[in-house]
Amino acid sequence: MHCRGAESLRVGIALQPDMIDSAPRCLVLDAMGVLFAAADDVVEILIPFIRSLGGESDARTIESVYADASLGNIDADAFWKRVGLDPAVEEAYLSKHRVVTGAQEFLVSARRTGVPVWCLSNDVGRWSRRLRKRAGLEPLLAGAVISSDVKVRKPDRGIYERLLVETGCQPAELLFVDDRAKNVAGAMALGIPAIEFTGPHVYAQLSAKLFTRPAEV
Repeated sequence: MHCRGAESLRVGIALQPDMIDSAPRCLVLDAMGVLFAAADDVVEILIPFIRSLGGESDARTIESVYADASLGNIDADAFWKRVGLDPAVEEAYLSKHRVVTGAQEFLVSARRTGVPVWCLSNDVGRWSRRLRKRAGLEPLLAGAVISSDVKVRKPDRGIYERLLVETGCQPAELLFVDDRAKNVAGAMALGIPAIEFTGPHVYAQLSAKLFTRPAEV
């Protein structure tokens, strides 16, 4: 991938969409806050959902149990039981999530132009897979690296190293998009070009740079 932000990579500053001059070998998108609308799904959806059903009410306890699940220390069923609910509530929880405006269209454009897109997410593997499938995103993705499956979370170096192994790419061949500055910084520390997602307009900006062919003269 070529960009006019080579100096930004050296000093650890996130790229802007207008710095991108050509498509990367592979795009990598975060899930929550990039593909799905809830940027902090634990605070915005999970904790209120558990409380609404009479489960655990303490936010810190829920966050701690979720951290265990997202690191693969416990499975999804064990998570629900530890917060006082039957695992059968899982589908109702997943139904609360919504896809970010423009995300699906972006994935379709990437597929049409032959650019594979991977998902890199801190999440419970089963939830992530079910969410991607129910939202119709799974067929548009080349693959996914989920924290509970690899037992390491962003921004730890290990999850980005696993991403490189799974995609078969060199760091400079990727373009990573995440809504959290610390995760963007974690990727850039390994030499992975990265953009901080600040809203659906980023999809339009990236599409214009990556998927729009110049008019023939």
